[in-house]
Amino acid sequence: MKIFCVGRNYSEHAKELGNTIPENPVIFCKPDTALLRNGDPFYLPDFSKDVHHEIELVIRIHKTGKKIQEQFAANYFNEIGLGIDFTARDIQSQLKVKGLPWELAKGFDGSAPLGNFVPYTAKGINFSLKKNDLLVQVGNSKDMIFSFEQIVSFVSQYFTLKVGDLIYTGTPAGVGKVAIGDKLQGYLEQELMLSCEVK
Repeated sequence: MKIFCVGRNYSEHAKELGNTIPENPVIFCKPDTALLRNGDPFYLPDFSKDVHHEIELVIRIHKTGKKIQEQFAANYFNEIGLGIDFTARDIQSQLKVKGLPWELAKGFDGSAPLGNFVPYTAKGINFSLKKNDLLVQVGNSKDMIFSFEQIVSFVSQYFTLKVGDLIYTGTPAGVGKVAIGDKLQGYLEQELMLSCEVK
């Protein structure tokens, strides 16, 4: 199983971090050891002082494919869920200045909590994140710079997509630092899909 992630896929999030709008999807990967399931707690790593939450829509691949054309990409996923892309922002900033890859800041153990999945049936999907019962992030899939289909097509030009592969599709504005004791809850429309406590 592979975990692909898309960076800078919402213009307002790109702006809040001072990044330019990309011409193509910005892709990075996380190892399977990044996954947290079943509401398991997230333990703050000792190498970072500035870990941020990033709530994201996640699609799960259910059909193997390579070099998929965009008009057929919807045939390769049929479930959607929520995940959090925890980011060690201080480490990421250091890496970006040096022109180095982001994996140390993005792919560390436990950095990808994953909630439940539901059938994908509609476009314009609302999602949100609450931190300690306060609404901190709100997004809608129609605001993505690159659609699910565009992402699937793009990634498949470089990697064969296999059943069970996950794609974290980017985060809207409102990312922020987490601290020990924080309780995070992710919602798809009005349904609670993900819970995670920071320890």
